[in-house]
Amino acid sequence: MAAIDRDRYDVIAIGITPQGQWVRVPDKAELFEMVDGQGAVIEAKDSSITMWAGSGALVERTVVGETIDATDLGEVDVVFPLLHGAFGEDGTVQGLLEMSDVKYVGCGVAASAACMDKHLTKSLLQGAGISVGHWTLITDRQWKLDRSRALQMARSVGDNVYVKPARAGSSLGISHVENPDDLEAALELARKYDPRVVVEAAVNGREIECGVLDFGVDELPRASVCGEISVETNDGFYDYETKYQAHDAVTLTTPAKIDPQVQERIQQVAVQVFEVLGCEGLARVDFFYDEDADAVIVNEVNTMPGFTPWSMYPAMWEASGKRYSELITHLIENALSRPAGLR
Repeated sequence: MAAIDRDRYDVIAIGITPQGQWVRVPDKAELFEMVDGQGAVIEAKDSSITMWAGSGALVERTVVGETIDATDLGEVDVVFPLLHGAFGEDGTVQGLLEMSDVKYVGCGVAASAACMDKHLTKSLLQGAGISVGHWTLITDRQWKLDRSRALQMARSVGDNVYVKPARAGSSLGISHVENPDDLEAALELARKYDPRVVVEAAVNGREIECGVLDFGVDELPRASVCGEISVETNDGFYDYETKYQAHDAVTLTTPAKIDPQVQERIQQVAVQVFEVLGCEGLARVDFFYDEDADAVIVNEVNTMPGFTPWSMYPAMWEASGKRYSELITHLIENALSRPAGLR
């Protein structure tokens, strides 16, 4: 909101309450800054925003007693869905915008859904011959019908693993397990966030990230310089607190101090990942680089990376020569250049 070019764009700011109500909020960036790891909580109002299927018009509904007043806010040219996790990054809001015939920044329905589910991401990339490490999926049905079998499947991945909700972000519900006796508790924790859980073999490598940016159908996507995350905690785990609160415990290095040939390999794989998954607009591809084995392994793909002052995606593009405000303009113009619907 602070970086967007106000000479080119008129902004309608919409917030979403914890219950899912869309409401108009003041167009003031400082009201929504992260403070001690927490953003603003949007409160419910008498008025709510509705987007009608088949129309790009926004309508504000106000309930006063038994009377409902509707105000037409006009048609929207493009939506920038700065949303993470369920109902924001998983294809659901993208589907709503598609049905409303509204253009939007970022990946479409299928790519958003596939990248949100870590098991689907790994399956698709592995099918394309891209290294994704060793993992297994524990479904809700498997856990409820045969827990001992599910635990056996999880243990088969190895003694040193990460247990993750399949469709969550910001490191919520993730555990690093080195003792098999702790595996059941880790699975139960992950299941609080998602009934589908992935168990991944830990990789002894450097955590490298690469940003990918869409330049339209007439050009290949481009990759940014790489960035590296180094965590100064006992287990080196980049958890929610480290990401959003304990900034002194993490070092973000952009560009990453890696061999230029390794960076080029990672950039090539990042663009390949973007294409295989059918991404649009932008994505951040997270890697492990195992120096001993000289192996590049894809960890996750994020279709709406963070844009906070501590986020890697804008930092990597800044180091690649595209300033924050230019990046925002590029993403909006890219969205406007794409047709709504199938493409």
